[in-house]
Amino acid sequence: MGSALETLDQIREGGLVVVPSAPTLKDLPDNRVYREALLNADMAITDSALMVLLWNLMHRPRIARVSGLAYFKVLVDDNELRTPGNTLWVMASEESADVNLRWLASRGIQVAPKDVYIAPIYGGRIEDPALLAQLKKREYRHVVLTVGGGIQECLGSYLKKNLVKCPAIHCIGAAIAFLSGDQVYIPGWADRTGLGWLLRCLWKPTYYGPRYWRALKLVSLILRYRANLPPLREAAAEHAHAA
Repeated sequence: MGSALETLDQIREGGLVVVPSAPTLKDLPDNRVYREALLNADMAITDSALMVLLWNLMHRPRIARVSGLAYFKVLVDDNELRTPGNTLWVMASEESADVNLRWLASRGIQVAPKDVYIAPIYGGRIEDPALLAQLKKREYRHVVLTVGGGIQECLGSYLKKNLVKCPAIHCIGAAIAFLSGDQVYIPGWADRTGLGWLLRCLWKPTYYGPRYWRALKLVSLILRYRANLPPLREAAAEHAHAA
Protein backbone atom coordinates (compact mmCIF):
# COMPACT_ATOMS: atom_id res chain seq x y z
CA MET A 1 0.00 0.00 0.00
CA GLY A 2 1.04 3.60 -0.40
CA SER A 3 0.82 6.70 1.77
CA ALA A 4 -2.13 7.69 3.94
CA LEU A 5 -3.33 10.10 1.26
CA GLU A 6 -3.06 7.44 -1.47
CA THR A 7 -5.08 5.05 0.69
CA LEU A 8 -7.82 7.63 1.16
CA ASP A 9 -7.92 8.40 -2.57
CA GLN A 10 -8.33 4.69 -3.38
CA ILE A 11 -11.20 4.19 -0.96
CA ARG A 12 -13.28 7.31 -1.72
CA GLU A 13 -15.85 5.50 -3.83
CA GLY A 14 -16.53 2.91 -1.14
CA GLY A 15 -14.92 0.04 0.71
CA LEU A 16 -13.45 -0.96 4.04
CA VAL A 17 -10.16 0.33 5.48
CA VAL A 18 -8.80 -1.52 8.51
CA VAL A 19 -5.91 -0.57 10.79
CA PRO A 20 -4.83 -3.82 12.48
CA SER A 21 -2.51 -3.53 15.47
CA ALA A 22 -0.23 -6.09 17.12
CA PRO A 23 -2.63 -6.80 20.04
CA THR A 24 -5.29 -7.90 17.57
CA LEU A 25 -3.10 -9.39 14.82
CA LYS A 26 -1.88 -11.97 17.32
CA ASP A 27 -5.42 -13.39 17.34
CA LEU A 28 -5.45 -14.35 13.66
CA PRO A 29 -5.19 -18.11 14.40
CA ASP A 30 -7.90 -17.99 17.09
CA ASN A 31 -10.50 -15.41 16.09
CA ARG A 32 -12.31 -16.51 12.96
CA VAL A 33 -14.59 -13.48 12.73
CA TYR A 34 -11.72 -10.98 13.06
CA ARG A 35 -9.64 -12.95 10.58
CA GLU A 36 -12.44 -12.94 8.00
CA ALA A 37 -13.01 -9.22 8.57
CA LEU A 38 -9.40 -8.46 7.65
CA LEU A 39 -9.63 -10.67 4.58
CA ASN A 40 -12.85 -8.87 3.58
CA ALA A 41 -11.21 -5.43 3.82
CA ASP A 42 -10.30 -3.46 0.71
CA MET A 43 -7.29 -1.77 2.30
CA ALA A 44 -5.20 -2.63 5.37
CA ILE A 45 -2.94 0.05 6.83
CA THR A 46 0.46 -1.02 8.15
CA ASP A 47 -0.06 0.52 11.58
CA SER A 48 1.79 -2.08 13.69
CA ALA A 49 5.40 -0.95 14.19
CA LEU A 50 6.27 -4.46 15.44
CA MET A 51 4.86 -6.13 12.35
CA VAL A 52 6.61 -3.70 10.00
CA LEU A 53 9.95 -4.15 11.82
CA LEU A 54 9.82 -7.95 11.65
CA TRP A 55 8.64 -7.94 8.03
CA ASN A 56 11.49 -5.68 6.92
CA LEU A 57 14.04 -7.84 8.72
CA MET A 58 12.91 -10.90 6.74
CA HIS A 59 11.59 -9.62 3.40
CA ARG A 60 12.45 -7.44 0.45
CA PRO A 61 11.27 -5.04 -0.74
CA ARG A 62 10.74 -3.28 2.55
CA ILE A 63 7.36 -1.85 3.47
CA ALA A 64 6.72 1.55 5.03
CA ARG A 65 4.69 2.02 8.17
CA VAL A 66 1.53 4.11 7.79
CA SER A 67 0.01 4.68 11.21
CA GLY A 68 -3.68 4.91 11.92
CA LEU A 69 -3.03 8.31 13.47
CA ALA A 70 -1.35 9.58 10.29
CA TYR A 71 -4.27 8.25 8.25
CA PHE A 72 -6.78 9.97 10.52
CA LYS A 73 -4.97 13.31 10.23
CA VAL A 74 -5.27 13.08 6.44
CA LEU A 75 -8.91 12.07 6.79
CA VAL A 76 -9.98 15.04 8.91
CA ASP A 77 -8.26 17.47 6.54
CA ASP A 78 -10.22 16.15 3.57
CA ASN A 79 -12.87 18.50 2.17
CA GLU A 80 -15.25 15.64 1.44
CA LEU A 81 -15.32 14.52 5.07
CA ARG A 82 -15.68 18.12 6.27
CA THR A 83 -18.81 18.66 4.17
CA PRO A 84 -21.84 18.56 6.53
CA GLY A 85 -23.95 15.43 6.15
CA ASN A 86 -21.31 13.45 4.26
CA THR A 87 -20.05 11.44 7.24
CA LEU A 88 -21.52 9.30 9.99
CA TRP A 89 -19.35 9.20 13.12
CA VAL A 90 -19.69 6.01 15.17
CA MET A 91 -18.52 6.75 18.71
CA ALA A 92 -17.70 4.29 21.48
CA SER A 93 -19.73 6.10 24.18
CA GLU A 94 -21.56 9.32 24.98
CA GLU A 95 -18.56 10.54 26.96
CA SER A 96 -16.14 9.86 24.10
CA ALA A 97 -18.53 11.52 21.66
CA ASP A 98 -18.63 14.71 23.74
CA VAL A 99 -14.83 14.97 23.86
CA ASN A 100 -14.29 13.99 20.23
CA LEU A 101 -17.00 16.27 18.83
CA ARG A 102 -15.56 19.26 20.70
CA TRP A 103 -12.18 18.52 19.17
CA LEU A 104 -13.68 18.18 15.69
CA ALA A 105 -15.47 21.51 16.15
CA SER A 106 -12.15 23.11 17.11
CA ARG A 107 -10.83 21.89 13.75
CA GLY A 108 -13.76 23.46 11.91
CA ILE A 109 -15.74 20.23 11.51
CA GLN A 110 -19.29 20.72 12.73
CA VAL A 111 -21.11 17.42 13.20
CA ALA A 112 -24.89 17.42 13.57
CA PRO A 113 -26.44 15.10 16.21
CA LYS A 114 -28.12 13.07 13.45
CA ASP A 115 -24.67 12.27 12.06
CA VAL A 116 -23.44 10.70 15.30
CA TYR A 117 -24.16 7.11 16.32
CA ILE A 118 -23.31 5.80 19.79
CA ALA A 119 -22.25 2.18 19.49
CA PRO A 120 -23.70 -0.34 21.94
CA ILE A 121 -21.55 -2.80 23.85
CA TYR A 122 -21.22 -5.62 21.36
CA GLY A 123 -21.37 -9.24 22.46
CA GLY A 124 -19.94 -12.32 20.80
CA ARG A 125 -21.69 -11.60 17.49
CA ILE A 126 -20.71 -8.16 16.27
CA GLU A 127 -23.84 -7.10 14.42
CA ASP A 128 -25.78 -3.85 14.64
CA PRO A 129 -29.16 -3.81 12.84
CA ALA A 130 -29.93 -0.29 14.11
CA LEU A 131 -26.72 1.12 12.62
CA LEU A 132 -27.31 -0.80 9.41
CA ALA A 133 -30.85 0.59 9.15
CA GLN A 134 -29.58 4.14 9.60
CA LEU A 135 -27.03 3.66 6.82
CA LYS A 136 -29.67 2.18 4.51
CA LYS A 137 -32.01 5.07 5.22
CA ARG A 138 -29.45 7.74 4.51
CA GLU A 139 -26.55 7.31 2.10
CA TYR A 140 -23.36 8.65 3.67
CA ARG A 141 -20.16 8.89 1.69
CA HIS A 142 -18.05 8.10 4.74
CA VAL A 143 -18.48 6.13 7.97
CA VAL A 144 -15.81 6.65 10.64
CA LEU A 145 -15.66 3.92 13.28
CA THR A 146 -13.96 4.98 16.52
CA VAL A 147 -14.67 1.82 18.53
CA GLY A 148 -11.96 -0.55 19.78
CA GLY A 149 -9.60 -2.66 17.72
CA GLY A 150 -10.81 -6.20 17.09
CA ILE A 151 -14.41 -4.94 17.19
CA GLN A 152 -14.36 -2.16 14.61
CA GLU A 153 -12.96 -4.40 11.87
CA CYS A 154 -15.74 -6.95 12.43
CA LEU A 155 -18.37 -4.21 12.54
CA GLY A 156 -17.01 -2.64 9.35
CA SER A 157 -17.03 -6.01 7.60
CA TYR A 158 -20.63 -6.62 8.75
CA LEU A 159 -21.71 -3.26 7.31
CA LYS A 160 -19.89 -3.85 4.03
CA LYS A 161 -21.52 -7.25 3.56
CA ASN A 162 -25.02 -5.95 4.27
CA LEU A 163 -25.06 -2.66 2.35
CA VAL A 164 -25.90 -2.62 -1.35
CA LYS A 165 -23.95 0.61 -1.81
CA CYS A 166 -21.01 0.58 0.56
CA PRO A 167 -19.62 3.94 1.70
CA ALA A 168 -15.97 4.43 2.58
CA ILE A 169 -15.72 2.80 6.01
CA HIS A 170 -12.70 3.94 8.03
CA CYS A 171 -11.73 1.88 11.10
CA ILE A 172 -9.65 4.53 12.87
CA GLY A 173 -10.21 3.29 16.43
CA ALA A 174 -8.43 5.37 19.07
CA ALA A 175 -6.71 7.70 16.60
CA ILE A 176 -9.16 10.53 17.26
CA ALA A 177 -8.83 9.96 21.02
CA PHE A 178 -5.05 10.51 20.83
CA LEU A 179 -5.72 14.05 19.60
CA SER A 180 -8.97 14.97 21.34
CA GLY A 181 -7.88 14.16 24.88
CA ASP A 182 -10.20 11.17 25.27
CA GLN A 183 -7.01 9.11 25.68
CA VAL A 184 -3.36 9.98 26.26
CA TYR A 185 -2.04 12.49 23.72
CA ILE A 186 0.30 10.93 21.11
CA PRO A 187 2.68 13.58 19.72
CA GLY A 188 4.00 13.34 16.18
CA TRP A 189 7.47 12.16 17.20
CA ALA A 190 6.02 9.24 19.20
CA ASP A 191 3.81 8.20 16.30
CA ARG A 192 6.64 8.45 13.75
CA THR A 193 8.97 6.32 15.92
CA GLY A 194 6.28 3.76 16.70
CA LEU A 195 6.29 4.52 20.43
CA GLY A 196 2.62 5.32 20.85
CA TRP A 197 2.19 1.98 22.63
CA LEU A 198 4.72 3.05 25.27
CA LEU A 199 2.85 6.26 26.06
CA ARG A 200 -0.37 4.29 26.43
CA CYS A 201 1.36 1.88 28.82
CA LEU A 202 2.70 4.76 30.90
CA TRP A 203 -0.77 6.33 30.94
CA LYS A 204 -2.61 3.18 32.07
CA PRO A 205 0.03 0.56 32.90
CA THR A 206 -2.30 -2.02 34.46
CA TYR A 207 -4.49 -2.07 31.34
CA TYR A 208 -2.14 -1.51 28.42
CA GLY A 209 0.94 -3.20 29.89
CA PRO A 210 -0.54 -6.72 29.81
CA ARG A 211 -2.24 -5.98 26.48
CA TYR A 212 1.01 -5.15 24.73
CA TRP A 213 2.90 -7.90 26.52
CA ARG A 214 0.46 -10.44 25.08
CA ALA A 215 0.96 -8.82 21.67
CA LEU A 216 4.51 -10.22 21.60
CA LYS A 217 2.88 -13.47 20.52
CA LEU A 218 2.85 -11.86 17.07
CA VAL A 219 6.66 -12.25 16.92
CA SER A 220 6.49 -16.05 16.94
CA LEU A 221 3.65 -16.03 14.41
CA ILE A 222 5.61 -13.91 11.92
CA LEU A 223 8.85 -15.86 12.45
CA ARG A 224 7.04 -19.14 11.90
CA TYR A 225 4.67 -18.29 9.05
CA ARG A 226 6.52 -15.32 7.50
CA ALA A 227 4.41 -13.96 4.61
CA ASN A 228 1.76 -16.68 4.94
CA LEU A 229 -1.50 -16.43 6.86
CA PRO A 230 -1.35 -18.56 10.04
CA PRO A 231 -3.78 -21.49 9.88
CA LEU A 232 -6.98 -21.32 11.87
CA ARG A 233 -6.64 -23.38 15.02
CA GLU A 234 -8.88 -26.43 15.38
CA ALA A 235 -10.82 -24.97 18.31
CA ALA A 236 -11.58 -21.78 16.38
CA ALA A 237 -12.64 -23.79 13.33
CA GLU A 238 -14.96 -25.98 15.46
CA HIS A 239 -16.49 -22.85 17.02
CA ALA A 240 -17.07 -21.43 13.55
CA HIS A 241 -18.81 -24.63 12.46
CA ALA A 242 -21.04 -24.59 15.55
CA ALA A 243 -22.01 -20.97 14.95
